Amino acid sequence: MAIDTTLIAKLREQTGAGVLDAKKALNEANNDYDKAVELLRKRGQKVAAKKVDRVASEGLVEAYVHGQGRVGVLVRVNCETDFVARTDSFKQLAHQLAMHIAAFDPTYIARADVPAEIVAKEKDVHTTVLAKEGKPANVVEKILEGKMTKFYSEVCFLEQPFVMDDKKSVQDIITEKIAELGENIQVSAFKRISL
Repeated sequence: MAIDTTLIAKLREQTGAGVLDAKKALNEANNDYDKAVELLRKRGQKVAAKKVDRVASEGLVEAYVHGQGRVGVLVRVNCETDFVARTDSFKQLAHQLAMHIAAFDPTYIARADVPAEIVAKEKDVHTTVLAKEGKPANVVEKILEGKMTKFYSEVCFLEQPFVMDDKKSVQDIITEKIAELGENIQVSAFKRISL
């Protein structure tokens, strides 16, 4: 089957995939662009999963000031090599992550960072409300799971819907960048200050 070269170029531009990977994905998807994008995203997530254990000791600190100096953000984004840290793609990611922090004001980076007593208190509040509503115990557990997922998506940076594409989480954006750049990327710290 002949692959349209304009589709290959468009796919490479959107996903950051190489020529051969883009061509292979389009071939597998029978020239269906959306299916090819999905195939490349899934492959990228597999690549990212393999890199998650690698040490990310390089990187950069990005500063962002918004609202005529009313909100300021510092975020430390780590990668494996200083070569990647100097690329425009990595710098753009760090800038977008700082913008996201300015807009969404997360409290923690990940679920693991939320103190156990805060998690327990949040669960207790929801359990009490659900019990007062007379929900059966087996239903309460499922509802509680959904309420806690929503809680984490509000306070945990990596689980928030990304400011520039709310169909993806911040973690999804980082995972895509890991697949594109071929290195582990982690946000290790941030600070948001506002008037």
